[in-house]
Amino acid sequence: MSTGPGTGTEFPKEPEQALGPRKHRKAPAKARKPASEPERASGAKRRGEGGRSDLSPWAKELWEWGRTLVIAVVVVLGLHYFVFSLSTVEGRSMQPTLYEKEWLFVNKLSYRTGSPGLGDVVIVKDPAPESEREDYLVKRIVGMPGDRIEIRQGELYRNGELVVEPYTDVLIEDEDFGPVDVPADHYFIMGDNRHASASRDSRSFQAVPRSAILGRADLILWPITQWAAL
Repeated sequence: MSTGPGTGTEFPKEPEQALGPRKHRKAPAKARKPASEPERASGAKRRGEGGRSDLSPWAKELWEWGRTLVIAVVVVLGLHYFVFSLSTVEGRSMQPTLYEKEWLFVNKLSYRTGSPGLGDVVIVKDPAPESEREDYLVKRIVGMPGDRIEIRQGELYRNGELVVEPYTDVLIEDEDFGPVDVPADHYFIMGDNRHASASRDSRSFQAVPRSAILGRADLILWPITQWAAL
């Protein structure tokens, strides 16, 4: 028996699908977690901190100048109150050491950390002002607490001993004074000008309390030609 073509069994082929570009599937969108209260608060804070960045350039400049000026004023006032001040000489009671209109550098810090000393030139609140306004005097300490002060025959004596005063140019022309004892925490002050009635000092208003002494005059600042340490 002859066999002819078609004896093998063939299965019909399925039609091939047409090839084309593959489409990428998008990942499903994830829901964003709502911000918690602390995160919202910090975000609001950050937005508030950046508020000044919205200022115009001239406003920023004005802000910086204003802040610098306030800081400078605070520093100067602090230094003036606690460390130093400037004082102008009025009158002739301290000649020949000081002359009218000279500017003095007054050291306040020295008496905040220490005590006045013999021979110091000091700025004192006038204990017997001649007017209603608050006046200040510049004088020299010649007597310490506990000292006995006396003036006789034109010369100053402290505790019975003659005081050599190189800062004066004449004997004391006023009348004799004392002896008097300087109370505790008080200082006997006089002007360097020893001419008659040239200085109003402890001979008229007695020794001054420590609290009345504002500071020590350390330098003559002006005029510049008279610059000198005291």
